[in-house]
Amino acid sequence: MRGPDSPLSQGYPGLADNGAMNALPQPTRLSFKVQMHRAREDAIVEAATRLLGAKGFDGMTVDEVAAAVGIAKASLYKHFAGKDDLCTAAMVQVVERVQDFLAAMPEDLPAMERLRALLRWSLQLQQDEGLPWLPQAGTALARTVADCPTYQAAMQQVYARLLGWIAQAQAGGQLRRELPAEVVLCALLARSCDPLPDMLRARGMDDAQALDWAVDCCLGGLASGAGGQHPG
Repeated sequence: MRGPDSPLSQGYPGLADNGAMNALPQPTRLSFKVQMHRAREDAIVEAATRLLGAKGFDGMTVDEVAAAVGIAKASLYKHFAGKDDLCTAAMVQVVERVQDFLAAMPEDLPAMERLRALLRWSLQLQQDEGLPWLPQAGTALARTVADCPTYQAAMQQVYARLLGWIAQAQAGGQLRRELPAEVVLCALLARSCDPLPDMLRARGMDDAQALDWAVDCCLGGLASGAGGQHPG
């Protein structure tokens, strides 16, 4: 036990009188081996994300991921059991990026502007990386992530936050109140992987114009005063 006359106690006057301070947990330093393991795993997921966006789930292979990282296929299998696990990890990382984007929005930003910013960011993500953060229903990738509790839990958190913003925008008169919040949510999610920006760019619009028009076309139909009759 450290005594009151020990150098450490003399150096920190309150330390000798407060035994609890001596019991404070110290940060655990990861071994070099563990750090290298994690760094390689991050590189694998990053490569898988790029290939998933460029080629899609069906088009990419584990061999291509290993080659992109510069490791043997056998080494990749030390981290991931196969293509399904690898692509699931990539999609979990994408949803974490969505969560980070939502959390970084200014506290005073109105709900409607938050939804607009998310939609534009989602279209930008698809434009830059070819990867929507919500897999198309019925695809092999959608079936794969459906079995991942981490991905599903993260998506539920995103849904809950978006539904809250939709309710606020409806209460403020910015979104059509006759539309169920779930309908608005599904419309926004569907537009996050909308091909419209690509079609607009093919007709001569620059990237910014294409994104702006795609966002306006979506939110314009959902905005209060857009008209239309809901099913009776």
